[in-house]
Amino acid sequence: MISVLVVEDEEITAEANRLFVERVPGFRVAGVARSGGEALRFLRRHPVDLILLDLYLPDMHGLEVCRALRAAGVLSDVIAVTSARDLSVIRSAVSVGVAQYLLKPFTFASLSEKLMRYAEFRSSVDGSGEASGQTEVDRALGSLWGPAHNSLPKGMTPATLDAILAELRRSPDGLSAQTAGTAIGVSRVTARRYLEYLTEIGAARRIPQYGGLGRPELLYRFT
Repeated sequence: MISVLVVEDEEITAEANRLFVERVPGFRVAGVARSGGEALRFLRRHPVDLILLDLYLPDMHGLEVCRALRAAGVLSDVIAVTSARDLSVIRSAVSVGVAQYLLKPFTFASLSEKLMRYAEFRSSVDGSGEASGQTEVDRALGSLWGPAHNSLPKGMTPATLDAILAELRRSPDGLSAQTAGTAIGVSRVTARRYLEYLTEIGAARRIPQYGGLGRPELLYRFT
């Protein structure tokens, strides 16, 4: 079994990530840390194979965690899980040994594919001996960094998802499907589908809004 430490400061997201990892065959969650310092303390006592690492932590940047790990001789592999799209951050992540980079929000299928690719890579390089040649080396690295096959659920687009996310971030008190749809120019039904998807992956949560007669209005809040 491949042991994983989930490092994520948001409680709901951390739990969602833990459940996602536990659903992938061959992986187990060894622990959950809510800050960089907590992660470093955990790893001193409990070495793991893989760290699922959020880069924006309350006490330090995730890349600082990576540097501290390498300085301490901890060789756990790292998958960065973050909303950071800055290319300089991605470049820095590679330089400190981040094996893969997964953008939030993501589906279970996306994370599962990253983990299975990682498992395939480990399987191809485990053991002693030497590679037979360049082809074997390329095959091993290709299993880790090959092109992704999974994407958003059918009928959903990254542009619309980003627009919905932007509206959620601008609405700290919550956002209804109707309001979201009107703001970005899609139907209430379409907006609700995206909002429900964000809820499923832990990027949003539902908030029943009670007021007048009838059924309460359902609002969504960014987590």
